[in-house]
Amino acid sequence: MVERIEGGVTAPEGFTAAGVACGIKASGLDLALLVATPAARAAGIFTTNLAVAAPVVVTKEHLRRSEGRTKAVVVNSGCANACTGPSGLEVARSMADATAQIVGCPPEQVLVSSTGVIGAPLDAAKIKAGVDSAARSLGRDQHTAAAEAIMTTDPWAKETAVRADTPAGSFHVGGMAKGAGMIEPNMATMLAFLTTDAEIEPETLRRALREAADPTFNAITVDGETSTNDMVLLLAGGGSGVRIDDEHYPRFVEALHAVCHELALGIVRGGEGASKLVSIHVTGAASVDDAQQAAKAMANSPLVKTAVHGEDPNWGRLVAVAGRAGVAFDQTRARVFVGAMELFGHEIVHADREPEAAAHLKQKEVTLTVDLGTGGTASFTAWTCDFSAEYVRINADYRT
Repeated sequence: MVERIEGGVTAPEGFTAAGVACGIKASGLDLALLVATPAARAAGIFTTNLAVAAPVVVTKEHLRRSEGRTKAVVVNSGCANACTGPSGLEVARSMADATAQIVGCPPEQVLVSSTGVIGAPLDAAKIKAGVDSAARSLGRDQHTAAAEAIMTTDPWAKETAVRADTPAGSFHVGGMAKGAGMIEPNMATMLAFLTTDAEIEPETLRRALREAADPTFNAITVDGETSTNDMVLLLAGGGSGVRIDDEHYPRFVEALHAVCHELALGIVRGGEGASKLVSIHVTGAASVDDAQQAAKAMANSPLVKTAVHGEDPNWGRLVAVAGRAGVAFDQTRARVFVGAMELFGHEIVHADREPEAAAHLKQKEVTLTVDLGTGGTASFTAWTCDFSAEYVRINADYRT
């Protein structure tokens, strides 16, 4: 059984966290510290953007050098430390060095992450002062402060945790994430930090993270933009004493998926200017890859997203995207649903059902379904949000 519990990223045994203000942002918490005692095994997945930020470079380097052994993760918001050249790499490494000195580990056992404005220099002195302050505030009860400290334009902190029961005992999985804009499903597309007190081998940990991320973090989009700083890190401390073998692996992935799913949907719900969570379900595809490609195309369509915001059951926009998505599509057998209402099927238009469909679009959670009409059995669900004038305002004023 997998049951949701309180505690966020520190719900698993062996993890403490803190969130403090060190002056990187004009106001509010802006530095988070997560510490594993003892050091944990770690796995990560990272942005596919070729414009890659300094903390991503350093964290990937440290995971290789430490062979996936991690003592701490330090994260700042308010400055992405991206496109900052050699000086940015130096600051990212100094983040790790300062943290390593305080928590007592080699620098390669510290992973670093940043989020915020691209191109701005990150103040190393403020980071060091923040790490010092965070180390004094570490506790299992500080998970919400840590989740708040990694926020940029997020409207609320995103955190969750679960307990999973097995014949060998119980283990826990917790996590926190940030992301509201510059979100497109092309890796993990935001920052997320996951923990577990299960004991698990490095290769199995990496496999489980990928299996959980693909249908969750990799299935969300706000605006089709892949960030320079995206990463998802998973730390396994082993404090529960439950060893994840072949028998317990499915339960571990189930628990990890539950946490990733909750965090991923939280990102979409809190998308910049969003008022609706939109599920786009593509069926009747020739392959899962086709279904995913079509679902992503619809989820990223400004015309689809603005129609949802305007509560207009304009099913023609979905058909148009399906037809240009670059996958197998048969218009003569395609079907489109808004909620439970089929508005188009086998080239027959059901205009009389549009009032019921419009009523569905007034809800906070909206479902759109498109059958590609190929006769295939593959399907995929993507999650997005509506586009509003507020999204434009937030991003027009992001630096000013």
